[in-house]
Amino acid sequence: MEVLVVGAGVVGLAIGRALALRGHAIVVAEAEEAFGTGVSARSSEVIHAGMYYPSGSERAHHCVAGSHRLYNFCASHGVPHRACGKLIVASDDAEAETIAAIRRQGEANGVAGLELLDGDAARRLEPNLTCTVALHSPRTGIVDSHALMLALLGEIEDHGGALALRTPVEGLTQRDGQWQAAFGGAEPGTMAFDAVVNAASFGAPALAARTEGYPAERVPRLRLARGNYFGCTGKPAFSRLIYPAPRIDGGLGIHLTLDLAGRTRFGPDVEWVDGFDYRVDPRRAEAFYGAIRRYWPGLPDGALYPDYAGLRPKLTGPGEPAADFRIDGPAEHGLPGIVHLFGIESPGLTSSLSLAEAVADRLDA
Repeated sequence: MEVLVVGAGVVGLAIGRALALRGHAIVVAEAEEAFGTGVSARSSEVIHAGMYYPSGSERAHHCVAGSHRLYNFCASHGVPHRACGKLIVASDDAEAETIAAIRRQGEANGVAGLELLDGDAARRLEPNLTCTVALHSPRTGIVDSHALMLALLGEIEDHGGALALRTPVEGLTQRDGQWQAAFGGAEPGTMAFDAVVNAASFGAPALAARTEGYPAERVPRLRLARGNYFGCTGKPAFSRLIYPAPRIDGGLGIHLTLDLAGRTRFGPDVEWVDGFDYRVDPRRAEAFYGAIRRYWPGLPDGALYPDYAGLRPKLTGPGEPAADFRIDGPAEHGLPGIVHLFGIESPGLTSSLSLAEAVADRLDA
């Protein structure tokens, strides 16, 4: 089967790899000049364990399953990563109850190794930390996302697949049992495929609207949330990721993450925006200082500096419950040989290898 995968972020590349390993001929079409320049390039690079998401949701299933797959893939393919662990911390009794509920949710989701710690036990792990209670997640880690995507692309190419850069997909029409893809860019044209996977992230709803026969009422509205990150000068004060109790708005709060070189960064916050603007407003640092000092009172004045920002392709807006991943295959929309993916935000990187198998199963059914 000849399959077109639209979008060369980590999810699109994982899907291309899964299909290539099953013997399908794969083309991954990417509108930009390089792979992984969108959501995948501007994340926290965290391997999530899966304790936040409702039982039975796509997010819960694919995060937990994807975490195991991702650790195994990184180990077998030489992708830099580290299971550094994470502490979710409470600053008062209400947050302690929230964290206890997260532990119960995580155990219901099959997350292994979760342990509630009192403040003294948490400080033995991280002496600079201030909290009343903490939930330790040893399975949380970090990964080099670019190296991961490069490894996924390598397997696609090793199995005869190809990556087509600067190749936007303008529309999809059905002809004689196949999907005709209209390509734009410098060399516009049309090519036929047996199946298509729309993993275009920000562009997924628009491509769905340009898919012949796809029900207009199924096309979701795209909402953009910018997450700002600030770096931190000085010697790293923590060896694990530190997350506050989740926020009412659905965000995970201003958390402390590490990269594989040990550098500290903070974020993301949640800023609802209307367009693709990746600038970080230095004035947002004031709110960061207040949030961070709830669990790290020793954060020095002047230590934060604007680092980068990412955008998330959300399906719900401010004040609305977070939407689940949406995998829209033939069983859902009635069209043969096409799968649309919507709202693949965090934990999309962690979930990528599990999502890929789910998409491949739908096309092979």
